[in-house]
Amino acid sequence: MKLVTFSHNNSPRPGILIDDRIIDIPAAWPGPNPPRSLKQILQHAPASLARLAELADSTVPSIPLGNVRLLAPIPRPGKVLALAGNYAEHIKEAGLKLGLAESPQRTTVPRPFLMPSTVVIGPGDQIPWPSYSKTIDYEIELAVVIGKYAKNVQPQQAYDCIAGYTIANDVSARTVTFAENRAPRHWDDFYDWLNGKWADGFCPMGPYLLTSDSLPDPHNLDLTLTVNGHTRQQANTSQMIHTIPQVVSFLSHLMTLEPGDVITTGTPSGVALATGAYLKPGDRIDASIQNLGTLTNTLGPKPQQFYQPLK
Repeated sequence: MKLVTFSHNNSPRPGILIDDRIIDIPAAWPGPNPPRSLKQILQHAPASLARLAELADSTVPSIPLGNVRLLAPIPRPGKVLALAGNYAEHIKEAGLKLGLAESPQRTTVPRPFLMPSTVVIGPGDQIPWPSYSKTIDYEIELAVVIGKYAKNVQPQQAYDCIAGYTIANDVSARTVTFAENRAPRHWDDFYDWLNGKWADGFCPMGPYLLTSDSLPDPHNLDLTLTVNGHTRQQANTSQMIHTIPQVVSFLSHLMTLEPGDVITTGTPSGVALATGAYLKPGDRIDASIQNLGTLTNTLGPKPQQFYQPLK
């Protein structure tokens, strides 16, 4: 089942995507107190998802996809958790020392970091160019959406905690303008990298959430990212260092995972950091994952002035 959040008459609503039409869940909901967001639906799963399956098989009225604007499936997640270095070839191309070994699943653990919910935008949205960086990069990633509260779960329990999957583009500012005239300090490179993940609109997601029952094996999906039609990244989720159950289990031991939280699972090789072919204003980025569709966004104009607090 494909679940979406869409805007119709300037009102965000949850829906079920069937071919080129959308079932408006609040309008079609049988009974009082319909859910008003996908997060609400996940908070009341599995009963709410069972009702949605019934709606998907019914003949309730629907809206043409062309009459609405798709938003990110979860427009404001409680937490956005991302993985650094979960594909070996990406680690190698970036020249990073992230503990990669011959059998990294056995000798290392995932390296997660948090991003604010304001990084999330939807399909078709323009990615704002932040005022603190002149080098903007792209990163296609499979995103996992949590479907129930998870604390200290084991890997074999992890799939029970997953609502479904979508596409994320973990856009990255590779340099920061406020490094100019700054006195050297230990860890500055790490914090500059981390700050480069936090800009508004830097994690487009969508176009829909595919429920986990429709994707029993997320570890054999082709990923392709193009910029203006030219392929930059091409890989398969089977190349992940840490599997999705391992990642969910690890994160659940660090914090409580809640319905609607999103985990992006790392990017493969082919990023501009390795080649110097950074994004330019107006570039179109198409991120496609097998069974999950294509997430399309463009990069906005470069700021006329950049942030330089030490100038």
